[in-house]
Amino acid sequence: MYKAPVSEIAHTLKSVAGLSAALADGRFGDLSEDLVDAILEEAGRFATEEIAPLHIPGDRQGARCADGVVTMPDGYVDLFRSWTAGGWNSLAADAEYGGQNLPTMLAMAVAEMWNSGSMGFGLASTLTMGAIEALEAHATDALKAKYLPKLVSGEWTGTMNLTEPQAGSDVGALRSRAEPVGDGTYRIFGQKIFITYGEHDMTDNIVHLVLARLPDAPAGTRGISLFLVPKFLVNEDGSLGARNDVWCNAIEHKLGIHVSPTCTMIYGDGKFGDEPGAIGWLVGEENRGLNCMFTMMNNARLAVGVEGVAVAEAARQKAVEYANERRQGRAPGWTGEGMSPIVLHPDIQRDLLTMGALTQMARSICLACAHAIDMARVHDGDEARAWHERASLLTPVAKAFSTDIGSQVASIGVQVHGGMGYIEETGAAIYMRDARIAQIYEGTNGIQAIDLVTRKLPQSDGACVGSYLDELDAVLADLAASNNPAFGQSAERLKASVADLRAATDALARMLKEGDMAGALAGATPYLRLFGLAAGGVYLATSALTDGENEERAALCRFFAENLAGETAGLRMTVEAGSDSLAAAGKFLIA
Repeated sequence: MYKAPVSEIAHTLKSVAGLSAALADGRFGDLSEDLVDAILEEAGRFATEEIAPLHIPGDRQGARCADGVVTMPDGYVDLFRSWTAGGWNSLAADAEYGGQNLPTMLAMAVAEMWNSGSMGFGLASTLTMGAIEALEAHATDALKAKYLPKLVSGEWTGTMNLTEPQAGSDVGALRSRAEPVGDGTYRIFGQKIFITYGEHDMTDNIVHLVLARLPDAPAGTRGISLFLVPKFLVNEDGSLGARNDVWCNAIEHKLGIHVSPTCTMIYGDGKFGDEPGAIGWLVGEENRGLNCMFTMMNNARLAVGVEGVAVAEAARQKAVEYANERRQGRAPGWTGEGMSPIVLHPDIQRDLLTMGALTQMARSICLACAHAIDMARVHDGDEARAWHERASLLTPVAKAFSTDIGSQVASIGVQVHGGMGYIEETGAAIYMRDARIAQIYEGTNGIQAIDLVTRKLPQSDGACVGSYLDELDAVLADLAASNNPAFGQSAERLKASVADLRAATDALARMLKEGDMAGALAGATPYLRLFGLAAGGVYLATSALTDGENEERAALCRFFAENLAGETAGLRMTVEAGSDSLAAAGKFLIA
């Protein structure tokens, strides 16, 4: 059974990602380390004792849909209400609307625990937090006053409605339409698919943020507007009014996250209301809805990266527990009776340590990204811009690298279990099934890699990524100066990985400058993996250096450096010279 790794998360949050330094500088008001510890401890207790026990039963039962009504698995309605009663939904929201104004990095730290307990459960708050951010940034004061207090408290949940049958990653192809009524409202018509928590019975209202086109909108992404469309209309006194003309036609039968209802939503077919058309209100400016939605999506991309960390951590714990219980063969040096626990076999140890190192690296990257978001908010001028660029640089890495790690670690966990891992009753396969979707939604990982290479590396003419690489080098200089034999060859090996990252970065910069877009795109995905491995390895070193009393952290850093970090050399070669072979072979795929 999952147990929240509170001490590891706290150490990463404070000593690796930078929370302790920010607290010492007074960046977060009267927030103290003691209060942070108390929040993490209670979140860990809730995730361990209340969320995790419902994970497997909820997966087996799943959300159900009948006649447009979605029913959550047994226990999840009460679980959600207990969770909101604890104030967890309001952690990072604005105090003006009932939030607690706590740092994003603290919200992401506890989000890991929710998603380790049950990723399907954690998704509801992920979308609601994104909706809150989008409304805070772009909605009118009237809409904020009417909807944000209920969303912040968790009495209502929020959704993000982008995808349509013909418009997946290419959002510009969407066809949903919005017709102005003349009184400040719009009538929304269309179909949306893959809408997470588009319908459920945990709250009495759901606030949909919907992308649609106005009648005179230009084609493509420049003609998309964002609308707030509630399930129930809200009266002036805040009470619920008539049912809006939006409903769930069906939910998807998915590989994983069975707890989370993934809905097909129908807008404006006349099922509800006096006349067809779901009533909505414009958020932000006409034809600039995608800009507004990106506020929500950037939050969600980091949160999805945290989902990858969460699943990896839960899968790692389960594999370690099983490896200590399962007995097979006789490991080298075993002197006990009969078969030895498989945890003593070198190959199993390699698997478990790989799981642990990759999980901790992904956690560090996500929390470092959250820290950059927070620093951008509490600084002004050039410092705020630099922190914003750092957050922009790390967001695609946090999303894609961490979710790739989630799938990789969950798959290794099944392998550690052997044949029993393939049997649903053992509970190892659930993590592999749940993890897979995180590499796809909120922008596929391939799209994240393209974003990193074509939009984030060129920030400030390369100065943003350059300063980040300089910081990684500085940590490795401290590592080399420590002269601690516990690190073995970590300093040299990690230095080589960062050198690989720097060389690959320079190569991509040249391609972009010379107009070789095909070469840059061909190298994008291996580059993102290289970035995550090199940066994550340095974060392992940071973790060990800031806690010299913990021998396990130094040992894990050394294991990664001497066993896994060599992958970066091959990735560098692929980035620098792989595009020609890709194009030569790729032409044979074209029908």
